[in-house]
Amino acid sequence: MVSGLYSWFSSMFAAFCFMFFSFTLLLSLFSVVIFVLRSKLGCKCEICHAYLTSSWTEEFDNLCDWFTHLLEKSATGTIHIHVLGNTITANPENVEHILKTRFENYPKGKPFAAILGDLLGKGIFNVDGDSWKFQRKMASLELGSISIRRHGFDIVSSEIQSRLLPLLSSVSGKQQVLDLQDVFRRFSFDNICKFSFGLDPGCLELSLPVSEFAEAFDLASRLSAQRGLASSPLIWKLKRLLNLGTEKQLKQAIKLVNELAQKMINQRREKRFSDRDDLLSRFMGTINDDKYLRDIVVSFLLAGRDTVASGLTSFFWLLSQHPEVESAIREEIERIVRSSDGREQIASYDQMRDMHYLHAALYESLRLFPPIQFDSKFSLEDDILPDCTFVRKGTRVTYHPYAMGRMERVWGPDCLEYKPARWLEDGRYVPENPFKYPVFQAGQRVCLGKEMALVEMKCVVLAIISRFNIRVPNPKQTPRFAPGLTANVRGGLPVLVQEKAIVS
Repeated sequence: MVSGLYSWFSSMFAAFCFMFFSFTLLLSLFSVVIFVLRSKLGCKCEICHAYLTSSWTEEFDNLCDWFTHLLEKSATGTIHIHVLGNTITANPENVEHILKTRFENYPKGKPFAAILGDLLGKGIFNVDGDSWKFQRKMASLELGSISIRRHGFDIVSSEIQSRLLPLLSSVSGKQQVLDLQDVFRRFSFDNICKFSFGLDPGCLELSLPVSEFAEAFDLASRLSAQRGLASSPLIWKLKRLLNLGTEKQLKQAIKLVNELAQKMINQRREKRFSDRDDLLSRFMGTINDDKYLRDIVVSFLLAGRDTVASGLTSFFWLLSQHPEVESAIREEIERIVRSSDGREQIASYDQMRDMHYLHAALYESLRLFPPIQFDSKFSLEDDILPDCTFVRKGTRVTYHPYAMGRMERVWGPDCLEYKPARWLEDGRYVPENPFKYPVFQAGQRVCLGKEMALVEMKCVVLAIISRFNIRVPNPKQTPRFAPGLTANVRGGLPVLVQEKAIVS
């Protein structure tokens, strides 16, 4: 009797589960079909048709290049992708309106938070309102302190001397191709992990070891970004519900990231953290929620790792095409860093501030190849942009730094040329309007880590250029970017390394 009842309940439970998941699956599939049908039947414009059929790939390798083409053709520098509910602009006046004038009307928004929520949680790059203001204020106090900047500078200098330079020396003159993008990603991951967690993953050791944490973080970042490329959020949400495909991979990768983050938090709680300089230890002085701590630190991990590596990769590719820029930087190093007896020294923080040409060369590189190629907000209320574009409530609004750097109406007829001189007047760097150059965002959300990122990039450039000749086997091949939260070159950046002759 009991066994019969148990069998009956088991059968009923199995049947209920089957019916529930079948209903959920059918409802989700029906929603996707309705979305696609509405998209195709409701908008027959050329742009939406090209997006839905992917016909744009016949002419362009990168989605951002296609958007740039469309924005250049637009009279206002603004376009609409109706099937995505996305208004995209490369108009500096619109950018200022979005990031400053009507800042409160253009938050990140819930759709964006949903896309990155599993990875970033309630970290600073994925929230709005009071939570964002609290984290922003806290991060501003920490990153603005002299002690934390000195700590960051010491970490970068140590990584360069103990790992980056020995690695480049080990392949120098051997005609051994080295993927410089991979090297920079390893370098920046070591740095940001030390800075954020006080953890050294050792990714840039001579053996170039495989880091389970780095691979999980990379995979989580890439798959999270792919969510944003889906024609409908229902697609990835359905896959997440059923734990299928890329969503299953994403779940496993985030689980590993969470486990390591929790391990680091536990270790800090067991030991004294008040005398530590890493961000995690500093934040633990004011935050007791472990999940919140994890979200905040992982957000900084994402920002500090990929952006620096992406910026350095593009910079060295541009140098391979412009030896005159490399020569000018070396001349500046000779003039500022060399000691009175002619011996080479390591550039100090103050000396780097005097290197105006190097600063201009980096800014010009970031203009053409911004690590974050575009950024989106969502309109809370109906609005009208300065170019008279109407924005309906709930519309995704995207400003496009990658396209803006290639717009003749913004940068002039030589916009596609790499010319550091455009940033100089009488040999001194002169900044541009941040809404014309929103590489580091602008307004209230301007990047807090901007100065530290630039110092890290300068340290690397100075160390490499002073000691090595870096040559790209095929310098005329334009980088092709893979989809992601930051710009990464497909296939990496293969280079040959040759140590310079030492001048005594």
